[in-house]
Amino acid sequence: MADDETNISLTMDDFRITSVSNPIRKLGVPALPNPLGLLAELKGEWHGTGFNQIWRPLFSTPASDHFLELNETKEVLQFMEIPGDIPNRGFLQIDIELHGLTYLQKINDANVKQNGKLAGIHIEPGIWIRIPATTNPSDPETVTRMASIPHGTTIVAQGTASSLNGPLPPFPTVDITPFAIGNPAAKVPFPNEQTLSNPSQFRTASGDIPHVVQAWLDNPNVVLANAIAGKKIKSFVVLQIATSPDPSAATPPPPPPPPPPTSGGGTSNIGFLQGAAGGPNAQDVQVNATFWIEELDNGKHLLQYSQTVLLNFAPLSWPHVSVATLEKVK
Repeated sequence: MADDETNISLTMDDFRITSVSNPIRKLGVPALPNPLGLLAELKGEWHGTGFNQIWRPLFSTPASDHFLELNETKEVLQFMEIPGDIPNRGFLQIDIELHGLTYLQKINDANVKQNGKLAGIHIEPGIWIRIPATTNPSDPETVTRMASIPHGTTIVAQGTASSLNGPLPPFPTVDITPFAIGNPAAKVPFPNEQTLSNPSQFRTASGDIPHVVQAWLDNPNVVLANAIAGKKIKSFVVLQIATSPDPSAATPPPPPPPPPPTSGGGTSNIGFLQGAAGGPNAQDVQVNATFWIEELDNGKHLLQYSQTVLLNFAPLSWPHVSVATLEKVK
């Protein structure tokens, strides 16, 4: 990408979070060798490519209420450590301290240009935090991603981090087929839009997605598997997170299955997305995501992710799947 497409600047100069007036701070809590835990593997800047699929609603179109947008993507993802301890005051148990990183994600369409530049399709500021094990609620150590989506949605997705030696297990299959709200087994396929060989005015034009093949629509995680084919992975970290369980969401299957937290997480949408009578317009109800941070035998580091967002409208749950493979550049 050109410099003007990848220039992201985050600074923490002259800033450090400090606990103020806490007489029992750290009472009985041992110091951590690395307060970020496995999240430390995210630090730095990552560049790469991926694939984005989203069913989006159409207004006042007699022949269809939906459009299947497909994008080949270029991405920059930057993480910066938050200096200091983030105190969380306890009433039901002793205080805890969180540690985390800010991040900024910028995604461009790899082929479509506007005003001579690759079209921007997503920008997301947020924070990852590491949460120590707690007694109330009784949770193991967890990690959480807090994200702000410019369409008017914020998410808090909580889960676990684990570290394993290679090779990487097979990526799970992801299905983009919509289903009845509250019943993931009641799938409602759209053969014209989901089959590239079938012409459809309600799918991205083939000229805008020159490298997309049918296998990507059948299972977007194929893009991840193709990206690491032939590479030798020494070890990897898995971050598996989800918003609070929603009855319209299928249980995410990626291995290894970590113990879920007992509580925490959720989505929040602006009024337009929630809609009113006959709505919603397109409400984000559930987010599941898995991140794999991989160390290769040549010393390089890759970050891969697969994320599924469920959007409710018309009146189905429509999967929105994003996958990418990024390499650490600094």
